[in-house]
Amino acid sequence: MTNRIISIGLANPGKPIDQSVIAGFMQRAHQLDEGEARKLGFLYRKSGISSRYSVLSDFEKSDPEEFTFFPKTKNFEPFPGTKARMEVFRQTAPQLCEDAVKNCLAKTEIKASEITHLILVSCTGMVAPGVELDLMKRLELDGSVERYCVHFMGCYAAFTGLKLADKIVSAEPDAKVMLVSIELCTLHFQKEYVEDNVLANSLFGDGAAAALVMKSASGLKIKSYLSQVLREGEGDMAWGIGDFGFEMRLSKYIPTLLDQGIQQLKEKFEEKFKLSTVDNFAIHPGGKQILQKVQEAFDLPESANAHAMQVLNQFGNMSSATILFVLERMVHDDEIQGEILAMGFGPGLTLETLLLEK
Repeated sequence: MTNRIISIGLANPGKPIDQSVIAGFMQRAHQLDEGEARKLGFLYRKSGISSRYSVLSDFEKSDPEEFTFFPKTKNFEPFPGTKARMEVFRQTAPQLCEDAVKNCLAKTEIKASEITHLILVSCTGMVAPGVELDLMKRLELDGSVERYCVHFMGCYAAFTGLKLADKIVSAEPDAKVMLVSIELCTLHFQKEYVEDNVLANSLFGDGAAAALVMKSASGLKIKSYLSQVLREGEGDMAWGIGDFGFEMRLSKYIPTLLDQGIQQLKEKFEEKFKLSTVDNFAIHPGGKQILQKVQEAFDLPESANAHAMQVLNQFGNMSSATILFVLERMVHDDEIQGEILAMGFGPGLTLETLLLEK
């Protein structure tokens, strides 16, 4: 038996919110005139996203009087601070984590009481005592369960969590490691009308995913991985804590930088993964252009990104949880067999790769 991801569970808050409805909310929040509102609407229509999820119901409301989180004013003032946003995270994240874990375990014969290690991944919220402790209580886990938190690494953080899980299982063959990624990206909406905010507001959604890693004869075999930092993109993607939530720097040049970086790394990928023999790819859907650039860089057919495009379309970019949504779909696609090269991107500019086998 080898180290494998034997199950993936997913969860989202509430009902999907149409991308056009979110566009209308943002047009009002940014207080745009008719011309700028049209430009923003065009951007949202071309995003490749049809719906997203949020723990905040305000995004689907047109009347400020109906808001439950944002102030009931037309100019959104006083704008909610970071403390208020983290309080929503504290209140809502544990339930989504629980839903994802139960969905994950329901597909296996493993019981929650058998979990030996718990890894929590999030770059959109931090509290202490943490969400992982609340989750342990909800799942009635033993107090001796080892727990780890991977915070603030960005969209590629699930790769970090999976690598940690793999190393734990290698060191402790009887370990059953539950990785939980919880990202409530929409808590960090910014209303200043600048490029970084416009791009981030158009892309991100909320979701949670759980993956069980253990020694098994079935599931996605973890074969190898590689991490690479593309220093030339260091200033183009960043994530910081501001007074009004977490603030993202997200350059429109990221797809081009990733394309250039992948071109430079092709030889290394061939040496590490025998790239020319890999038929299946799981690319983190950070945006439609990113998927297209990676597709072009590897000279892949459109079908190679089918699942990633579908996840982007239905959920948007849920930061670190998103790659698990893509892999979950690939697990249930009978036409996908053999090796899968997964890729994720984040601040740094960091490129994470993980070679799996189905």
